[in-house]
Amino acid sequence: MRAEPPGAQHEWLDAAAGPVVRPYTLTGGRVRPAVDGFDLVAFVLAGAGADPSGQPGLQPEHRRLVELARRPVAVADLAADLDLAVGVVRVLLGDLLARGLVSVHEPPAAGLPDNDILKAVVSGLRAL
Repeated sequence: MRAEPPGAQHEWLDAAAGPVVRPYTLTGGRVRPAVDGFDLVAFVLAGAGADPSGQPGLQPEHRRLVELARRPVAVADLAADLDLAVGVVRVLLGDLLARGLVSVHEPPAAGLPDNDILKAVVSGLRAL
């Protein structure tokens, strides 16, 4: 009698699902990055000589993030490319930033309207 592979007896697993890994296993249970959070539209860029292969303790997802960030890419796009939750990607990026493998560039806030203008617009809309 042939033994079934682990997990084959569960109807919620199938061959197309691939390996099932919980997000907290990728981050070691951490839910916040080691550094301040990253905006969804912040651009990440790998350092010119960034080589994650020589860094101990990095997950394959860390290495993939560095490869994807060889060109400027938004945090939200990285999460979509890796098919991971944004919170997980932020924690992984915090690890890479702390090791100096990537840099994060926040979008300029110069083009955003002043809070007083926004309040006046909301007041005007309410008056309608």
